[in-house]
Amino acid sequence: MGISISRSGGTGADGTEDAGRTADPSRDDRPRRRRLLRTPRSLKKLAPRGLMGRSLLIIITPLVITQVVAAIIFYDRHWDTMLRRLTGGLAGEIALVSDMLRRMPDEEARAQLLTNVHHRLHLAITLQEGAILPNRAKAEPWGQMENALVNALDERVRRPFIIDTESVEDRVEIRVQLADGVLRVLAPRKRLFSSTTYIFVLWMVGTSMLLMGIATVFMRNQVRSVRRLAATANSFGKGREVPRLKVEGAREVRQASLAFNQMRERITRQIEQRTEMLAGVSHDLRTPLTRMKLQLAMLDDEDEDVAALREDIAEMERMLNDYLAFARGEGTEGIAPTDLGALLFEVAARFRRQNHPVDLHLERDLVLPLKRNAMERCLQNLIGNAMRYGSHVAVRAGLRDGTIVILIDDDGPGIPEDKREAVFKAFVRLEGSRNPKTGGTGLGLTIARDIVRSHGGDITLDRSPLGGLRVRVELPV
Repeated sequence: MGISISRSGGTGADGTEDAGRTADPSRDDRPRRRRLLRTPRSLKKLAPRGLMGRSLLIIITPLVITQVVAAIIFYDRHWDTMLRRLTGGLAGEIALVSDMLRRMPDEEARAQLLTNVHHRLHLAITLQEGAILPNRAKAEPWGQMENALVNALDERVRRPFIIDTESVEDRVEIRVQLADGVLRVLAPRKRLFSSTTYIFVLWMVGTSMLLMGIATVFMRNQVRSVRRLAATANSFGKGREVPRLKVEGAREVRQASLAFNQMRERITRQIEQRTEMLAGVSHDLRTPLTRMKLQLAMLDDEDEDVAALREDIAEMERMLNDYLAFARGEGTEGIAPTDLGALLFEVAARFRRQNHPVDLHLERDLVLPLKRNAMERCLQNLIGNAMRYGSHVAVRAGLRDGTIVILIDDDGPGIPEDKREAVFKAFVRLEGSRNPKTGGTGLGLTIARDIVRSHGGDITLDRSPLGGLRVRVELPV
């Protein structure tokens, strides 16, 4: 069933006015306002998270808006104008043919006229003598082309007509009521369309794709510098040796790269200065301590003051040894791929040889870049600390979401929750919560956390399922 549109001659299109709804003044619009306020938050979740995606969105959004505005203007102005001209031309030709047929009573002249019209204007026109258009035809919603054609026929033909846009393929059928019959016109559908529409659409799509491609290539080059800066900063934060960052890209990226290089040099210089200072001070203090130990060795062993002094000197010597170990590990050792599981096994075996049982469980092979000697001292400090305060120690290591996690549990007295962060400060000893007879310099956890953080990880304390302290070491792979 084709679409049929009928119109009486000499009359224009009848417009109907839809009755609008009257707003209720008592209606509360606050929920709707709240929904509108929540819309930007929803859009924020849909926005790309990467710099390249957001930059392309910033570039493409105005482009899309511009294209949409151009399309609206085109269809509202150009397309409407062209459609009026095309339909007006077709309606004028039909009006001309109908007038000429009325003035030509001769059948042979009429046939010759219709033949010429078919060849010249590509309109298949036949005259059905004595026919009458139906009074009522099925009316369906009109499109833009049908509306324009109806208006043009109303204006130029001024006779009753029927339009059928779907019954004949690639043709528009128009029937016009004349005095002696019905004029049937089959017009090619392409006569009512302009090729500029397709050219305009292809131009919009082509230029948009070209501009998006250029923007993508340009932004990829800009983002590459930012990614390189992020990767270098991440490696440097993990304590790895990184070369000087190449300064390139946009002005802001160059400024960030230059600032990173300056920061890297300052941090490296400060680490070297602190390492040299610690090593020098520790080395210089060992000489007077050695002399004091020799002098105390010649004194009376039964004197309580002498015994207390010997304990103080021994504690000072342990502190100096910790300083020297820390200085050597931080200042000179490089990073290399290390089997952390094998390292844990060696440290546990060392304690077992000293009659300190360690329950060790490794989930899988754990290989990552480490300062091996520094990490060995870290693990030895942590496991030794657990041994010092507990009788049973359990060590677990495994991979969790791209991070190696080491858990060291003991059954000792533990540390109160409000004091767990304080024990990482240098020289802090919580004698109230741990066994005071075990000794310690107050540097073990400080040095351990410093070593782990130099690898980009961290150490936290918690309550152990064994009843004592749990030390959690996290190292990024």
